[in-house]
Amino acid sequence: MAYGNPVAIMREYLSLQPTLMALIPGGLFSPRIPEGETPPCIGFFVRGGASNPHMEEIVEVSLQFDCWSFTDDTGPLEAYAIYLELFSTLQGLQNQSVVLPGPPPVTHRIMSVIEEVSGQQIQAVDPKDGHRVLGLFRAMMEV
Repeated sequence: MAYGNPVAIMREYLSLQPTLMALIPGGLFSPRIPEGETPPCIGFFVRGGASNPHMEEIVEVSLQFDCWSFTDDTGPLEAYAIYLELFSTLQGLQNQSVVLPGPPPVTHRIMSVIEEVSGQQIQAVDPKDGHRVLGLFRAMMEV
């Protein structure tokens, strides 16, 4: 059996959320934001997780999301607004099918998502380095 990538599954799901995507014209990236990209944007990656030896297609991963803004005056508020929309999109999500394009297209399932750590505003030493809000979510997926 071919297994899916939890990052690809989550990226596909988030990319189809119009309200969230409208807040991040800079894009959605994993595992990091490429040099030269312009926030506002989100970078995310899998921090780790647990497997189930009895059901290998079920994984539970911890995802770190970094919501970025480089706007000088409103940057902290903008980064937090992105995080709040991400929270609204993910918190409590259950039994969501996600189709990854093929060939052939394959359907996966996000079984549940819960927040692990609420949005933390990370202060840069120099404001020109950007404003970031970090959030951690635990997702159970059928990959």
